[in-house]
Amino acid sequence: MSSIKHLVYAVIRFLREQSQMDAYTSDEQESLEGNNHMKEENYSAAVDCYTQAIELDPNNAVYYCNRAAAQSKLGHYTDAIKDCEKAIAIDSKYSKAYGRMGLALTAMNKFEEAVTSYQKALDLDPENDSYKSNLKIAEQKLREVSSPTGTGLSFDMTSLINNPAFISMTICQSSDLPLAYSRMSGMMTNAIGGPAAGVGGLTDLSSLIQAGQQFAQQIQQQNPELIEQLRNHIRSRSFSSSTEDHS
Repeated sequence: MSSIKHLVYAVIRFLREQSQMDAYTSDEQESLEGNNHMKEENYSAAVDCYTQAIELDPNNAVYYCNRAAAQSKLGHYTDAIKDCEKAIAIDSKYSKAYGRMGLALTAMNKFEEAVTSYQKALDLDPENDSYKSNLKIAEQKLREVSSPTGTGLSFDMTSLINNPAFISMTICQSSDLPLAYSRMSGMMTNAIGGPAAGVGGLTDLSSLIQAGQQFAQQIQQQNPELIEQLRNHIRSRSFSSSTEDHS
């Protein structure tokens, strides 16, 4: 008797689910299927389902925003941003689209644009704790990359320290060549994990950054013009990279 009851319940449940699915349009069914794939972390399949839903209803902002979430999970941040922009074009008051665009921009290290997106999301949904938290993170990252001596340097300190042209320029422009060479050698030894580097060596990022900062401060005291030249060089490289990202 118990087995029969279980069978009846299973049949009733199946029929109920079928009737519910029949009430959905084709695009809604595709979107629901995409949501299920997201829960199962099958992000490629989710993208396919949301794409089919968009083809059936290209004016639904939710479908674009959902596909953006799946694209971000796959690391396709540029595609995610494009989907968010399409969602916003359809519904300019869709806070979730701004929030998800902020996530993708942050992942691409475009912190200034991410801050703008999160601020817009909060304007539309002021009580959303997730937007508040993500905005703080993006603002902190932006401060770090904007600071020449911050820990979130926008250039590769390792490459700078190991750059022969930089070493040559530093030594040549120093008023005390032996001292400059000695300091550079010491910094290089610590940076690459030599005897003075201890256990951490190159894997100790904080020590590497600290060493670079100390060296930069020493050079700045001796030759502030050299540091300014380096800053201008870094800014020009950052601008070039930003231009390439937008292409």
